[in-house]
Amino acid sequence: MKELYKIHAEMCKVFSNPTRLEILNLLRDKELSVTELIEITKLSQANISQHLSIMKSKGTVTSNRKGKNIYYKLTNPKIVKAFDIIREVLTERLKKNGKIVKSYEVLE
Repeated sequence: MKELYKIHAEMCKVFSNPTRLEILNLLRDKELSVTELIEITKLSQANISQHLSIMKSKGTVTSNRKGKNIYYKLTNPKIVKAFDIIREVLTERLKKNGKIVKSYEVLE
């Protein structure tokens, strides 16, 4: 059982960084190339590659080379489910505390 907790904690490290959460959300229903992720996030290639490497090592994403481009996608659609549940809990807590910001409500 302790090994399962250890693996669980490792997987949750993906959820502990805002950039990785953004990437995870972008990959929720499609496969994107590194170039596309750079264009959407406006982050550097090195930064995106570093986060994708972490996500791949934790088993969250998988990569596929097509010509010159490397495409990434989620390994399991249930990852999005976990992402969405955490976001719902946070949104409920923020609304309850009256701290929800208008720009965040637009994302829902």
